[in-house]
Amino acid sequence: MTTSPEPLRSHEAIAAAVGEIVGSTKVVDMHTHLFAPEFGSLNLWGIDELLNYHYLIAELFRVSPIRYDDWWAMPRAAQADMIWSELFVKRAPISEAAQGVVRVLTGCGLDPCAPDLTQAREYYAAQDPVAHAERVLDMAGVDWLVMTNDPLDPDESIVWLSGGTTNARYRAALRLDRILNTWPDACSALKASGYDVTEDVSGDTFHEGRRFLNQWIERMKPLYLAVSLPSDFVFPDESVRTRLLRGIVLPACLEHRLPLALMIGVRRQVNPNMRLAGDAVGRADIACVERLASEYPQVRCLITVLSRENQHELCVTARKFRSLLPFGCWWFLNNPSIVREITQERLEMLGATFVVQHSDARILDQLLYKWPVSRKIIAEALTETYVSLADAGRPVTEQDIRTDARRLLADNFKQWVGAA
Repeated sequence: MTTSPEPLRSHEAIAAAVGEIVGSTKVVDMHTHLFAPEFGSLNLWGIDELLNYHYLIAELFRVSPIRYDDWWAMPRAAQADMIWSELFVKRAPISEAAQGVVRVLTGCGLDPCAPDLTQAREYYAAQDPVAHAERVLDMAGVDWLVMTNDPLDPDESIVWLSGGTTNARYRAALRLDRILNTWPDACSALKASGYDVTEDVSGDTFHEGRRFLNQWIERMKPLYLAVSLPSDFVFPDESVRTRLLRGIVLPACLEHRLPLALMIGVRRQVNPNMRLAGDAVGRADIACVERLASEYPQVRCLITVLSRENQHELCVTARKFRSLLPFGCWWFLNNPSIVREITQERLEMLGATFVVQHSDARILDQLLYKWPVSRKIIAEALTETYVSLADAGRPVTEQDIRTDARRLLADNFKQWVGAA
C-alpha cells in the first residue's frame, strides 16, 4: 500500500488500512526462547517438538489417566503420537495452543485432519534446518528476534565459547534466573569456573560476579539482561536477591548501558510431576517496580507481569516512570481474549509507547501461528482506537497508522535497546 496523506473517510477504510499495515509491518520479536541453527539440538523445530510443547502436555494430562512417571518414560515420538491422538484426532483441537498447531500444519500445506503424524514427519525430515529457519521467519514477517541465553547452561555455553552465532536475525539476551533465583546452585557453578564467590554474598562476590557478567556481556553482546521473577518478588529487602541486584546486576546495567527486563509473576512447580508444564501464576506487588525505578532512574527496564490483575497497575506505574517500557502479553496471558483487553488498555493509557507483543516461542514453527494471531488482535485494537479518534474529530491518515504500527511492533524496542 502506498502511504497517503489524505484522511481515511470511513470506519471501513480505517479498518482496511489498519489490517493491511499491521499485517505487513516487519516485527522485531523481542523475547523468545528460540535459538539460531548454530546451537544444534537447542534449536527446536518440527512436529514432534510442536506437539511436546508444555501447554499441550498440560492439556493431555487433563484428558488422559496416564501416570506422570509413565509419560516421562516414553520416547519423545511416542509422546507426540499420544498428544496427536488424544487432542487432535479424538477431540476437536479448540484450545489456543492446539489451534496453533493446526495453523502451522495448514501454513505448511499439511493435513490438520491426518489420522497420524506420518505426513508431517516426512515433511520436516526433508527440511534443511538453516533454510527452514529463514523461511519461517520470512513467513511470519519477523525481521529479527531475541533469544534467551543462559551463560550457566553447559549445553549453551559450549556454543558461545566456540563463537556463538553471527546470524543477524538472532540477537542475544543474557538471562539471570540462575543467579538471582537459585544463587546456591549458581554459586557452585561459578566457583567451579574459577570465580571467588560465596553463598552468603561476602568477600569478593560482588567483584567476581561483575567480572563474570562483564566477560559474558562481551562474549554474547546481549541487547538486554533479563530475569523471570516469582510473584512474591520484593525490592528492596534483605534477601540475597536484592543484594545481588544492587551489587552485581544493576551496576552492570549502568556500566554497559543495558536495559534490564523484569518478568514478574511466576509460581514455579506448583505441580512438579508436570515438570516445565507445572508452573503457575501469582499476583505480584507492582510497588516493588516503583521502588526500583525510583532508586535506579538511569536503568531502563523492560517490564511484563504474568497476572491479568496486575495489568492496570502496571500501566499506571509506567505513566509515572519514563524508565519503564511495558512489553507483550507473557506466557499464560498470551490468549486472544486477554491480549485484546491488555492491548486496548495500554493504548488508552500509554498511547503507542510500549512494545505491543512478543511471541515467547520455544519452537521455531510456533512463529507461524503466534504472529498472525497477534497481528489480527493488534489490528482490531488499533482500529477501535483510530475510529474513536476520528469520531472525536481528528482525521486519521495511513501515515498515522504506519508510524504507530512500526513503533509498537519494532521501533520502540529497537530504540530502547539502542538497536535502531
